[in-house]
Amino acid sequence: MDSGPGQVVRVENGFGYGVIGADLHVFPDRGPVYLLSEYGQPAGPAGRDAAWLTAQPSRLLNARFQVVDFTGRDRERAGLAAWRDGDGPRLAATWLHGPGGQGKTRLAARFAADSAAAGWKVVTATHGSGTIRPSPGSQDLRLDGAAGLLLVVDYADRWPLSHLTWLLSNQLLHRPLPTRVLLLGRSVAPWPAVRAALEEAEAATEDLALPPLDDRGGELGVRRAMFLVARDCFAARYGLADPSVIEPPGYLHRPDFGLVLALHMAALVAVDAHTRGSRPPQDMAGLSAYLLDRERRHWTQLYENRLEGLDYTTPPGAMGHVVFTAALTGATTYANGTALLSSLGLEHPGRLLADHTTCYPAAESGAVLEPLYPDRLAEDFLALSLPGHDATGYPAAPWAADTTRTLVARDGQGAPPGHTARVLTFLASAAAPHRWPHAVRHLEAVLRADPALALAAGAAALSALAACDLDTAVLEAIDAHIPGRGQVDLDAGIAAFTQRLTRHRLAATDDPAQHARLHQNLGFRMARAGHREEAMAATERAVDIFRQSAVAEPAAHEAELAAALVQLSGCAAQLDLTDASCRAAEEAVAIFRRLAAADPETHEPGLALSLVQLGDIMTETRKQQEALAAAQQAAGIFHRLAVEDPAVYEPGLAVALSNAAVASFRLRRWTDARTAAERAVETIRRLVAAEPAAHLSDLTRSMAVDESDLAVSLGNLGVYLWGARCREDALSALREAAGIHRKLAAVNPTAHEPELAGVLSTLGSYLSRSGHKEEALAVTGEARDVYQRLAAERPARFEELLRKARTSYEAVRNQQTCQADGRPRSWTMEEHYVTLLNQDEVWQDAQDRRHRLDDMEPRYCGNVLRFLLRQADDIFATLVDGLAASPEALGRWEGEDAGAWLARQPLAVALRRRSEGKPARSGLCYCGYAIQPGWNHDHCHPGIIVD
Repeated sequence: MDSGPGQVVRVENGFGYGVIGADLHVFPDRGPVYLLSEYGQPAGPAGRDAAWLTAQPSRLLNARFQVVDFTGRDRERAGLAAWRDGDGPRLAATWLHGPGGQGKTRLAARFAADSAAAGWKVVTATHGSGTIRPSPGSQDLRLDGAAGLLLVVDYADRWPLSHLTWLLSNQLLHRPLPTRVLLLGRSVAPWPAVRAALEEAEAATEDLALPPLDDRGGELGVRRAMFLVARDCFAARYGLADPSVIEPPGYLHRPDFGLVLALHMAALVAVDAHTRGSRPPQDMAGLSAYLLDRERRHWTQLYENRLEGLDYTTPPGAMGHVVFTAALTGATTYANGTALLSSLGLEHPGRLLADHTTCYPAAESGAVLEPLYPDRLAEDFLALSLPGHDATGYPAAPWAADTTRTLVARDGQGAPPGHTARVLTFLASAAAPHRWPHAVRHLEAVLRADPALALAAGAAALSALAACDLDTAVLEAIDAHIPGRGQVDLDAGIAAFTQRLTRHRLAATDDPAQHARLHQNLGFRMARAGHREEAMAATERAVDIFRQSAVAEPAAHEAELAAALVQLSGCAAQLDLTDASCRAAEEAVAIFRRLAAADPETHEPGLALSLVQLGDIMTETRKQQEALAAAQQAAGIFHRLAVEDPAVYEPGLAVALSNAAVASFRLRRWTDARTAAERAVETIRRLVAAEPAAHLSDLTRSMAVDESDLAVSLGNLGVYLWGARCREDALSALREAAGIHRKLAAVNPTAHEPELAGVLSTLGSYLSRSGHKEEALAVTGEARDVYQRLAAERPARFEELLRKARTSYEAVRNQQTCQADGRPRSWTMEEHYVTLLNQDEVWQDAQDRRHRLDDMEPRYCGNVLRFLLRQADDIFATLVDGLAASPEALGRWEGEDAGAWLARQPLAVALRRRSEGKPARSGLCYCGYAIQPGWNHDHCHPGIIVD
């Protein structure tokens, strides 16, 4: 009996939060990773007391209250509606982005209301580490009778990518009805990684930049029209009968007023100032100061009303301190809030929190320290509280700088606070170009005291810091904490940060060699982040400069040139520039070999590294003997060096062993391949678990290994184990490799999806052959989806792989379909090819459709033959792996390549005859005698020798 939709409930300390019809992702120690809530129309101005709203004008700007009627953005609203109702894939996502104050939240709210009115189920997702929970009870997210599902995710650019990935995997999004995901953010930087996660689920993806409002159009231009609507709405709350007496100001054409929030602020200040008989300010800084003055006036009034019996005891100065703290930490629990205020030396924290909640009611029940909204006003409040601004009439707070530093202080175990990312992000936003220059100095003070905080705050904070005009010394201090090899979840931010620092460093020196080193380092960081073209350009620049320097001073710069050539070879290989990669590697080996002959102690590590790179590219160009020789020589050097310094040189040994395993396998030295691969996996697994070497040079950091190298080695080992008939061990290795690649690709798809797709293809094939049909279908489908995305961006490299992935998926799906309805199962690929190649009468595809060769057009026969020969290596490998047969057992001669072997098979011979217009079968058998009744040729075969 169907029990109906299940409910997932999380209960902690008597508090319950549940969802019906969706997943609930929970940290074991911190509660829900995110909260899903059924959309409800926000409490509009009709439900709010006018006096309460106007007492603190910032409330009138809070998008929660929707005081201003939505106007404008007709084109964007129509575009979103068309996206929602379009005929594309079932699941689609849009990243809506623009600067703070551009109107993203209001536009999303309007679209949510429109969608709800159109019969769609609208759900909002709020990020949180479990500190703030919604009102107790359950969220009914069942989709019964809904036209579709719309999920709205605000502040998506501030979510850790892994948390967004969990959200996007929620079962709520994978029901059989149209589903749309609208993600909002200031920055578009996280979108490529999020897009990759969505496209893995076959979602259509696009981004929508919310442009500044047009300042053209004459007297009733877009900005003026929006100002007038906001003015009239605010005037209604203030009880102003004739708002037309307030003329639009003459400064709306300025760039600052392309923001919706800026126009609303201008209108609000104009109305408030009019009712008070004062003159409104004429710029953005003045508007912010005016509104914040009104906040302070409200705090003062509440404090004074304590004498009339009001339950409020906090002086305005102390309230400013709490508001400042809330802006930096964001809302939190009561326990955390009291601890924070106590750490600042503020007395009676419970009373302070109660009075702060009077001014700033929490959006969620039980929360405290609700920050000032909108965010831009909170950022302005931070800047105006910090000393150093030139806004007259708004004195800075003497405690502001110390409070900022205290709020990012590490705990007794050395861990940074959970709000570190928010502190740095809000300070960086306030310190952004054209806003509050003095805020940069305070941001610098925090980072000078603890530069490692920049990395603890994450990749998004690193990117935000890169946009600020930070002192070079601060940038250098942060850079000193960046891992030499990199770190997968930080690589994107590190790349942006390195770009900024490199510009400073290049400007500070005229030394050509130093310029080359800086370009080489930038190329390395760009390659780690998956920015292949930028990596290639920077590394090419480094090689060019080193080449010129090496001509003038070979002793000083030849080794640096060779090291840059190794990096260039890797960059070129990533861009499928095989010839360029091979030339660079060969030149690097030649230089290092000559240098190592004269000074082996200094240059043998470089020789070994260049041999590893040369072997890698030789493998790709099918020069397997040369590849194996290079890998074995590199492994020998690294093995000897690792005896003295294992932390530095064992990683190089592991990579060399991996390359040797690949080359050995392709040379059909199966035992050697498996042995080398097992040693490589064991070494890399141990190195990944251990601390990396303390100091890595530009050369040795290229040898360092991480989880991506472990995944690659595991994937290769899985193939070799399968060939050795260790099927379950093979599947275990490949599953582990796929798991690692998935994790890495979720953080940086550009860098890691190609390897993920390859491992998934292999795993899917082996699962199918092992009888794991359902898992095989899921894995081959995932491989197809990843290749589809890769082929869209790099067709030359991935289109053929996409075609194979689609074929594999269809074969697995058809096999399941046949078994489900009782039809005979489809053959495995090895069974298919063994049967097919050893006959000369029919062409039979993977779905058992048969075509008699003599009935096929000659041109079509030629196409089929070319199709087979293009896959000769894959077909032969499939037979060797699937049948666990040696090449000799399959009739492949020594020194013969797979293409020549396949061309001798009966089917290929028959197809060639038909392509030439001849009958498929010759009148003679392979033995040389005629094919005629009474003669038995069952034991004849291609290459038979008849005495």
